[in-house]
Amino acid sequence: MKVVYLDNNATTAIAPEVFEAMTPYLTAQYANPSSQYSFAHSVREAVETSRESIATSLKIKSSELIFTGSGTESANLAIKGVAYAYRSRGNHIITSEIEHPCVLESCKALEKEGFEVTYLPVNKEGEISIEALKSAITDKTILISIMFANNEIGAIQPIKKIGDIAREHKILFHVDAVQSVGKMPVFPKELNVDLLGFAAHKFYGPKGIGGLYIRNGVRLEKYISGGHQERNRRPGTESAANVVGMAKALELCINTMVEEGEKERELRDYLETELTKRIPECFINAKNSNRIPGTSSITFKYVEGESILLSLDMYGICVSSGSACSAGDLAASHVILGIGVPIEEAQGTIRFGVGKYNTREDIDKVIEVMPKAIEKLRMMSPLYNVK
Repeated sequence: MKVVYLDNNATTAIAPEVFEAMTPYLTAQYANPSSQYSFAHSVREAVETSRESIATSLKIKSSELIFTGSGTESANLAIKGVAYAYRSRGNHIITSEIEHPCVLESCKALEKEGFEVTYLPVNKEGEISIEALKSAITDKTILISIMFANNEIGAIQPIKKIGDIAREHKILFHVDAVQSVGKMPVFPKELNVDLLGFAAHKFYGPKGIGGLYIRNGVRLEKYISGGHQERNRRPGTESAANVVGMAKALELCINTMVEEGEKERELRDYLETELTKRIPECFINAKNSNRIPGTSSITFKYVEGESILLSLDMYGICVSSGSACSAGDLAASHVILGIGVPIEEAQGTIRFGVGKYNTREDIDKVIEVMPKAIEKLRMMSPLYNVK
């Protein structure tokens, strides 16, 4: 049975070209890039060439980019690093209610240490209010952390407007761009962003490698003790193979971004049109927002997301009921609740993540299977029977 993989927001397959670029650094060129002998020099050169390549794609200086182990680590380092480094200036942080858990949990951890956090609500399209952001700023605000595009509904925030406000008030601005880099143009300097994190496995690169842009002049207190790698901000031996893989993956995405975006948007729109036509009492979340191309969040009334996942899995269809980081958590998504979906409906939400390896045939299979699966589940639902 062919697997139809539509969970590309959770992770993506490594592109063949990426795997090929990584292979030498997993085999023959295995030296520690920090070692001093000549055998290691070519490995260090590969790391720095890759850093320059990624920096060029983001229109930043290579000295402003460090490598981390994941997008989650990038967010933790940015938020906690700024909080600790600037706590003498203030203890207030502003974020949104629908951030990724790595941001929300970092903020909650800081609250236990005496920091104050404002969690901005969003509208039904998943967007924060600029006026609410302005009203939340105090003389103790040291950091604003807002994601570029939401991992569950795909809604893109007004990053440039937020960056301008942050710069005007001399507040540092961190952006979780894990779902954006590789899918759309992301240039932190043009957006007045001070810190921006991303992860290779979201754009057909390897898992276990992330990046963090840190604008020159921004202080950051590291929270991992060890060596002096990555400009003394992230100790630990660099994974040359993963670094090279991330650079190659981003290069490939940059070169095909426009056409891939159009293709993914077309497949997503086709999926949404057909499912909402064939399945009664379902709706698209954040439908009218500016969304990243391949993301679709659809709520099906009178059924539970976990049941839908299991039903689709029997046909080899891979989707998600929300964030991959929340797998096993049966609670309704905080993102779907945050945009105003009632809790009894929110639990019936499925996320489809269309990627570059998906085809029209993949979507047709979902369109064929989904109505039958939903109808079968609804017939077992007491809520559906008494409506």
